[in-house]
Amino acid sequence: MSKWFLLNFVLLIVIVWNVVGHYSFPRLPVHIVFGVIGALIFLYNWTRNAVFETIRNVRSRKTKVALARFSRKVVTIHRWTGNIALLAIVIHGLLVISTYGFSLNNIKMVVGVLALIGLTLQILTGWLRLYKPTINLRYIHLYNGMMLFFLILVHILM
Repeated sequence: MSKWFLLNFVLLIVIVWNVVGHYSFPRLPVHIVFGVIGALIFLYNWTRNAVFETIRNVRSRKTKVALARFSRKVVTIHRWTGNIALLAIVIHGLLVISTYGFSLNNIKMVVGVLALIGLTLQILTGWLRLYKPTINLRYIHLYNGMMLFFLILVHILM
């Protein structure tokens, strides 16, 4: 099992813990709903990284083939779910700014903007990889995804 499966599970628990711990469900603010939707869609897409790492590290050929077939089916919607995540996060950001205003003194807001920039770069490199699949784009997409994962974790923990 990949360490990314464990980290993804930890992020999922942190998301649920923060939402349940701070808000009651009938009165969940709309900006939180869009933020959670965006984070969950990102987490769904990022789980592909855990699948690929498992494919590389597992010894059983049968398991490798099964995971590769699964991944091939999921890749068709991977780019589109990334776009939906970006849309949900942009709506989240706009709702937060309209509710609280924009302030560079608010560290959570700054980390959120950095995560938005990272997500935008992630979407761009993902689409560029479709048209020109170079090794540099692959690494940019992979390492940016890792950075984005931790930016989202920090943003949620603040």
